[in-house]
Amino acid sequence: MSIVIFLVILLLLVLVHEFGHFFSAKKFGIRVDEFGFGFPPKIFGIKKGETEYSFNLLPIGGFVKIFGENPDEENTNGPDKERSFINKPKWQQAIVLFAGVFMNFMLAWVLFSFGFISGLPTSVASGAREYEVTDVHLVVISVAPNSPALQAGLQSGDKIISVNNGEAELNPINPETLKSFITSGGGKEIEIGYLRGENTGIVNVIPEIGDGGEAMIGISMDQIGIAKLSILQAFWEGMKLTLAMTKGTAVGLYTLIADSFSGQGSFTAVVGPVGMVGIVGDAYDLGISYLLSFAALISINLAIINLLPFPALDGGRLFFLLIEKIKGSRINPQVANIANMAGFAILILLMVAVTWHDVSKLL
Repeated sequence: MSIVIFLVILLLLVLVHEFGHFFSAKKFGIRVDEFGFGFPPKIFGIKKGETEYSFNLLPIGGFVKIFGENPDEENTNGPDKERSFINKPKWQQAIVLFAGVFMNFMLAWVLFSFGFISGLPTSVASGAREYEVTDVHLVVISVAPNSPALQAGLQSGDKIISVNNGEAELNPINPETLKSFITSGGGKEIEIGYLRGENTGIVNVIPEIGDGGEAMIGISMDQIGIAKLSILQAFWEGMKLTLAMTKGTAVGLYTLIADSFSGQGSFTAVVGPVGMVGIVGDAYDLGISYLLSFAALISINLAIINLLPFPALDGGRLFFLLIEKIKGSRINPQVANIANMAGFAILILLMVAVTWHDVSKLL
């Protein structure tokens, strides 16, 4: 089920991105030869006007073939050259390239906003806010493999409603007090009451002593409440959350790249498609609002990565436009095409490496 949900999210995010390119190209009179749902091999296609809408076998996104995006003799000097991307003003080319990224930011805003309308799970520790958070519980965010919590039966999304060790009961229940309660008890067994959906349950957990001498049960947790807002307030807070997440993601990506150049980078900080399936499964277990938030975060990540000035990405093509604007002439089409092909090959190799790392962690 997690794989299906991941593919649906990926298809939505990529199609929204490609629709941005498609719509803006059409508005500027640029010829769009194909809008593909999924990736080849092609199953069938429907021709409407000058554009073929193809439906392909691999449901991992989509693509748009814009006439003149990859310069050659036909689209540069051919009979339909006036409708070629390469022959349009630089500002129009820039808008077409940026439109996909813009649509991903817009999608994240909409997803966060609908989350607030339906009731968005919000961390109590996330800082000052202009709205009330209700139904606050200590929620299990994730359970470590082979941990005492996993062996006892705790799951992601469980709300911890009671904790005792036979001698004392924990009150209030929050991340700090629970950590202290477990640590002070050493390896003593504790009883945890939880709420899972509409059902309650109790598990007995025997903490294990870590390398640092501290007792732990192997969960990550957060104090989570529900923020349910009116439509206008939801879209306002959704925009603020989108901007905050964009800033945080950009800083995180910058740190990752800087660490890589300084020799301190690690694949442990990167998650590929296989790892994403597991995260989607955890988000789905926590509820639809968590899934909407997670999809919004992926959309923001997709937008920011595409803005990197690297060949084959939208940011790389925008960088080439900037160079052409500064030098006052076009970059040699062969050089641009080779650079984009090389960039695409490097991205594929990087994806294979990250995927292999994800798989090796499961073996």
